[in-house]
Amino acid sequence: MNQNLLDRIRQNPDVLKQLPPSVKAKVYELVEELEERKSAERAQQSFMEFVKKVWPNFIHGAHHAKMAAAFERVAAGKVKRLIINMPPRHTKSEFASYLLPAWFLGRFPNKKVIQTSHTAELAVGFGRKVRNLVDQESYR
Repeated sequence: MNQNLLDRIRQNPDVLKQLPPSVKAKVYELVEELEERKSAERAQQSFMEFVKKVWPNFIHGAHHAKMAAAFERVAAGKVKRLIINMPPRHTKSEFASYLLPAWFLGRFPNKKVIQTSHTAELAVGFGRKVRNLVDQESYR
């Protein structure tokens, strides 16, 4: 696409109305692609954005934001040990044992994650969920 045309569209969005339908469709396609790339970049940098991207029906709460901030500090190496104490059914396991390892591996593909639990079956189950998520085309 011609850079001059893009500059004209930025300066005056009404220029879109004058474009032929095929060019207009291409512009909308490029804008959509740009938005998707920006969304993917936000998901790579922010754990909570990653959660929203891979779990569209997720309902966000204040405790989720606190957990996400703590996980980001762990990933950045600012926190070496972290304990999360919350009642059951507050997404501790989904976040810490499923989504965090997938997000972490996406950010640091050369690092490794060890999955542990009180039973091997639970650890293997979460490991499978992580593997299945990482294998999805949308994850890449």
